[in-house]
Amino acid sequence: MDALESWKEEMRSAYLYRVVSACEAGTAREGLFRQLGIEAESQAQIWAENMRKEGGTVPAAYVPDMRSRIIAALTRRFGPRSTRSLLTAMKVRGMSLYAVSDPRHFVPGAKSGGEGRHRGLSSGGNLRAAVFGVNDGLVSNASLILGVAGAAADIGVIVLSGVAGLLAGAFSMAAGEYVSVRSQREMYEYQIGLEADELEQYPEEEAGELALIYEARGIPRDTARKMADDIIADPDRALDALAREELGLNPDELGSPIGAAVSSFLAFSAGALIPLLPYLVLAHHGALPVSIALTGVALFSVGAALSLFIGRGAFVGGLRMLLIGGGAGALTFLIGRMLGVALA
Repeated sequence: MDALESWKEEMRSAYLYRVVSACEAGTAREGLFRQLGIEAESQAQIWAENMRKEGGTVPAAYVPDMRSRIIAALTRRFGPRSTRSLLTAMKVRGMSLYAVSDPRHFVPGAKSGGEGRHRGLSSGGNLRAAVFGVNDGLVSNASLILGVAGAAADIGVIVLSGVAGLLAGAFSMAAGEYVSVRSQREMYEYQIGLEADELEQYPEEEAGELALIYEARGIPRDTARKMADDIIADPDRALDALAREELGLNPDELGSPIGAAVSSFLAFSAGALIPLLPYLVLAHHGALPVSIALTGVALFSVGAALSLFIGRGAFVGGLRMLLIGGGAGALTFLIGRMLGVALA
């Protein structure tokens, strides 16, 4: 990135910092983001000096582009917490403050005990996503199979519909998950690359930004500055800390797009196979009640499993999921039956 683009990027960040600061008027974060804006303007001046040394022309004033104006408008309307991912992508730092419940919480470096907690949370998130994937496959394919069965179709049509629903849903989920994780990873890699460049160009300014974030979390100013200086002194540790504190991410856990796609495909397929399985191994007349029974047991089990993540009782969670999924299946069966009669 040349000096002019770097200047524009820092000025864009300063513009958005002022927007976030205005949104946080009256809170402790107001001063933080105002100061971060001042730091961004100082860094822009470094790039301006580089341009002058190279014989270039520094723009007389910064004019926000359309993308910056749109994100600024969204931030004013919905608040920084709701738009933090957009702001992070626009090189607005400190968004990790909106990702933790305790403003005093901080991760001082890569070697801290917080790393294990991040991994535990990530593992729990993967398990939760897997359970939801199974639930999506289960409900969607059960509803499809019951709708087709309600139309009095023969077993060949039901099996074909169930297999098509399983494959279409699984590939759709896998493709969506791949694109989502890949896009997020590319954004994070780009942002980490920017942090590495800035750390090399102006480490003192980066230490100042890090100290401001620590201070906003309740750390005394002198202590926050000393912590930041100690971290910046070690480039590897500094980049890790900046990624965590400014970007709000764990560089070790960006996620694999292929792994996410495969996991999503398998989870959806596992759920979608449950209502289809009786039609693959039983006679036509005995398959429907067995499919309904298996689906009901699976719905209750999934609901009970999800209750572990939301703190509800397993029985209540299982019963709720059974009623929701059962209602969807019953409705599609009745619609299929009506359509079957009307089209007969």
